[in-house]
Amino acid sequence: MLDLLAGFVSELRNAGLPVSLTENLDAMEAVQHIPIEDREAFKYALAATMVKNNTHWRAFETVFEVYFSLRGPEYKLVDGDTDLDEMWREMQEAQGEGKGAGGGGMDSLTPEELMNLLMKALLNGDQGMMRALAKQAVQRFAGMEPGRPVGGTYYLYRTLRNLDLEAMQDKLMDASREEVGGDLTALEERLEKDEYDSRIEQFKKEIEAEIRRRLVADRGAEAMAKTLRKPLPEDVEFMHASRDEMQALKKSLYPLTRKLAARLARKRRHGRKGPLDFRSTVRHSLSYGGVPAEPKFKYPRPAKPELMVVADISGSVAAFARFTLMLVYAIQGQFSKVRSFVFIDGIDEVTEYFKSTEDIQEAIHRVNTEADVVWVDGHSDYGHAFEVFWDKWGKDIGPKTTVLLLGDARNNYHATQAWVVKNIRQKARHVYWLNPEPRSYWNTGDSIVGDYATHTDGVYECRNLRQLEAFVEKLA
Repeated sequence: MLDLLAGFVSELRNAGLPVSLTENLDAMEAVQHIPIEDREAFKYALAATMVKNNTHWRAFETVFEVYFSLRGPEYKLVDGDTDLDEMWREMQEAQGEGKGAGGGGMDSLTPEELMNLLMKALLNGDQGMMRALAKQAVQRFAGMEPGRPVGGTYYLYRTLRNLDLEAMQDKLMDASREEVGGDLTALEERLEKDEYDSRIEQFKKEIEAEIRRRLVADRGAEAMAKTLRKPLPEDVEFMHASRDEMQALKKSLYPLTRKLAARLARKRRHGRKGPLDFRSTVRHSLSYGGVPAEPKFKYPRPAKPELMVVADISGSVAAFARFTLMLVYAIQGQFSKVRSFVFIDGIDEVTEYFKSTEDIQEAIHRVNTEADVVWVDGHSDYGHAFEVFWDKWGKDIGPKTTVLLLGDARNNYHATQAWVVKNIRQKARHVYWLNPEPRSYWNTGDSIVGDYATHTDGVYECRNLRQLEAFVEKLA
């Protein structure tokens, strides 16, 4: 058990969950008070000690299902499983049917008999029988072969295709109507449908769990965990996120902004010490007999910086720019002024879109639909956009201004006009560039980030929320 828990904790860390040594020890202590055979209690005892963020729950659950998928005698993976056969015989005998007495097991069932049995289990909500039928369905239809390098999704597809659960939904509803001897009311129809949907979904989960158990038995827990590993929301790359991952990113953004705003305010209050306050030091030294044992300092009131954000919103980096703008405006109280500009080959100021509404999502939508950012053909032209920015708004940059440039610097082989960034740097307090591409891709192909980097205070890789959070904390 100790080796299993050690592997489990190691995989959680590989998946990105911050599990400290203290939390590991707390988990070891917690499981001493939980009956090991109670799988749900065991799972939530580990979660209570190791999971600190609700966005990490799915990653934790996936690793748990892999590492503890083979616990308990009810999960034997032998073809012709005696537990399933015994359950089948007991059911047949309880119903007074002849098959149970004849010694036949589930393997002897025809496909029609198997589907009838599944329909009865779904009608009655029989969890034990659904689990048994899920094992039988995977054994019959998945076509799993030891050592075959095929993912679980393929086996799940093959199994569900043979079961045709969509048609099963209609049969279950017909059975409900026959039971009441007529049509159901609209409310009854909806309630029955929702209940059967829930039971069918539970049956699908049993099939997934059975496939996972067999794959773990074949390949080992460590290899399966690595295959199923998915990045945490804060580690999902902006440029390659799926639709579901984008939704998870949005949900993670709001608690992040609250935490970041509080951290920045605290950091500003407890900023570094100013110059020595000689008069105060001498006055306090009187209590120590004239010895300046407790030096006093003047604590300067740090000024909030002005911020100008200039973001590329072309297709390749649009998601990165969107999340950066959302984050900046969510914590705009940490800056004295925030102005935003977006560009592709033309450039436009969009500050008013954010000022006119408190809904950042609506403002971002207006940026994407109303901003005048196309000059010629709608392909990125950093040189032209920067030149227009300097001509129109360069005079507004001052010694308190921090300029934030967002983009991958892929310029479609146009002129760089790097002199603009040089001029901005001479007038501004700081100039930073955030690039959503991996560092290894910089200055390859049409990327010219190196031409601009020499005139900035730093170019930072910002591929995900974790890296963006780290930079914004530095910025303010």
